[in-house]
Amino acid sequence: MNFLFVHQNFPGQYLHIVRSLLADNAAHEGTHQIVFMSEPNPNQMAGVRKVTYARPPVLAESTPPELREYEMAMRRAQAAYEGAQTIKALGFRPDLMIGHHGWGEMLNLTDVFPGVPMLGYFEFFYRIEGADVNYDPEFPMPPARFGAVRAKNATNLLALTLGQHGQTPTRWQHSTYPGWAQKQIRVIEEGVDLSACRPDPAARRRPLTIGGMTVQPAQKLLTYVARNLEPYRGFHIFMRALPLVLARPDVVVSIVGGDGISYGAPPAQGGTWRTVMLRELGHRLDLSRVHFLGKVPYAQHLALLQRSDAHVYLSYPFVASWSLREALGCGCAVIGGDTATVTEFLHHGENGRVVPTLASNALASEILHLLEDRKMGAKLRRGARAYAEKRLDLQDYLAKFRAAIADATGQPMTGSTQLRHVA
Repeated sequence: MNFLFVHQNFPGQYLHIVRSLLADNAAHEGTHQIVFMSEPNPNQMAGVRKVTYARPPVLAESTPPELREYEMAMRRAQAAYEGAQTIKALGFRPDLMIGHHGWGEMLNLTDVFPGVPMLGYFEFFYRIEGADVNYDPEFPMPPARFGAVRAKNATNLLALTLGQHGQTPTRWQHSTYPGWAQKQIRVIEEGVDLSACRPDPAARRRPLTIGGMTVQPAQKLLTYVARNLEPYRGFHIFMRALPLVLARPDVVVSIVGGDGISYGAPPAQGGTWRTVMLRELGHRLDLSRVHFLGKVPYAQHLALLQRSDAHVYLSYPFVASWSLREALGCGCAVIGGDTATVTEFLHHGENGRVVPTLASNALASEILHLLEDRKMGAKLRRGARAYAEKRLDLQDYLAKFRAAIADATGQPMTGSTQLRHVA
């Protein structure tokens, strides 16, 4: 089968399915031809033909906020259209186009390859009520900005009018779409590699050193992970819980994440959310036991999760992070917030603990309770791994994704879902 993948940041969400298709080729040479169109980046995969399109120029400052994302999406759509024309001129015609609808690249591809089906990733449909907007009263959004939020759906809506096949990774994310749109979007729950994301029972019996942090076996490690440290992932709530938690002298805290902005707005007073919270709390924190590790290599990320005595995952009602899935796979004792983003994965008392997302004192109390109750911690760790094996197995995800490919193309997918790590 011929595949055209499209994502602005190759390989994006498609690393594992591409590897699965490459495994088909390893077993039966020439089974698939794989072309991946992306903005320029250094990533490569043997067996995948990478084609880049020109990165759109930076928009003028005069572009109104309501139009910025839409204009950039239209520019990407045109750039991807031109890239697809080049692919077509070289004699390649896909049997299926697979890509992320969030940035606009997919919008004009049916004009280049009419009649070719499309399987598009629908990540989130923005709402004024019932999701992230005004969820946190600390950061209210005035009604004057609601129009800009609705405008963020423009690319989504155009993608839905293509009448193609869609997928999304969680039931909560699926529920954010209008009822009429949900009919063309299937839920394919994303999985993690459970052979890599696995418990390490010996991890608490040896010292762990990462960066400038060393955790001894007698100490308790509290872990927190986000792509960037910001309110959308409850960073401010987590930080405000630490003074109470650090009253226990054997606690060491690791915080993984960058200082950029993935979601939401930067601090109104400037700087980063880390500097804002340290300015608020620094005098109440023993910073010799709070370690900001930045963005760490994946092996270190997993080592932290395997050593963790309590792991905190908070989120506004928004898209779920890979780190939550990985924490469950590693058998972490997870304390999560009570939004649907989190509770779709965490079941209180079974595979984690659930607290009010915006309540730092409640979070601190739950952390201390978990660190004290070894029996409960062991139960939650077992429950987390059992849940991951039942719901988050990468092989199940690949099987469901391949079934979606077969449905979209009308062609059977007979290859194996087993991965070969080709890179």
